[in-house]
Amino acid sequence: MATANLRRGYLLGLSAYVIWGLFPLYFKAIQEVPALEIVVHRVLWSALFGAILLFFWKHPGWWGELRDNPKRLAVLAASGALIAVNWLTYVWAVNNGRMLEASLGYYINPLVNVLLGMLLLGERLRRLQWVAVGLAALGVAQQVWQVGSLPWVSLVLALSFGFYGLIRKQAPVAALPGLVVETWMLLPAALIWLAVTPQAGNGSWTMPEIFWLAAAGPITLVPLICFNAAARHLPYTTLGFLQYLAPTLVLLQAILLFGEPLEPAKLLAFVCIWAGLAVYSVDAWLVLRSR
Repeated sequence: MATANLRRGYLLGLSAYVIWGLFPLYFKAIQEVPALEIVVHRVLWSALFGAILLFFWKHPGWWGELRDNPKRLAVLAASGALIAVNWLTYVWAVNNGRMLEASLGYYINPLVNVLLGMLLLGERLRRLQWVAVGLAALGVAQQVWQVGSLPWVSLVLALSFGFYGLIRKQAPVAALPGLVVETWMLLPAALIWLAVTPQAGNGSWTMPEIFWLAAAGPITLVPLICFNAAARHLPYTTLGFLQYLAPTLVLLQAILLFGEPLEPAKLLAFVCIWAGLAVYSVDAWLVLRSR
């Protein structure tokens, strides 16, 4: 692979994960707006911005493929519902002082993907993958034991995004058209919510809040475009290692900027997950080297 392509791939991949990792700063800027209302605007502006992008940035044949395969539209409706759950949970977590749990959820996500592949796709786990999944389960179990409750924010984020990826495999649509169609499928629900919630906004938004709400479209789609382009220039395993950057940035912001306490019980859960990810990464590296 050409050095220039690798350099471009790393730059695009880092851009995607840094933007995703800095999402809390965006949501904190509009934290006075309820989480559900933020997600509704994210759907509206993503649908609009995505339609504009698709008009200028051609993806030949994507609409014809969907038209000729109507089952893919049903799949995209399901994946859209899952991504909406993921967005809502994440926004609520960030604006309610649960960023550490959100970070933990995205650390767990790669291991959830491995587990879903075994349970639903019949994939066989290698020995080190079993160890990695076991360490993640240990982290969740000790959290239940120490705190007395499931880390539901982490689990909802990890499972919703894991199932989202799994379902999207069933509808092989390019990243941008896929996300745009997902938001279009969510549009009726968003518009109905606005119609039955006349008090939304209460006419009290400040100009910065209006600006940030309108920016939801590009803020949602730009990192996805960067990620999609990076995937064409980088080995998938390399891209997999870069994904740890986003939850690490969220973790650092939670502790250093927003003062969330990292209690011993929560730290131990992170240590278990990090150990699992280390084993998972070693396994991925060994498989890559053997090939």
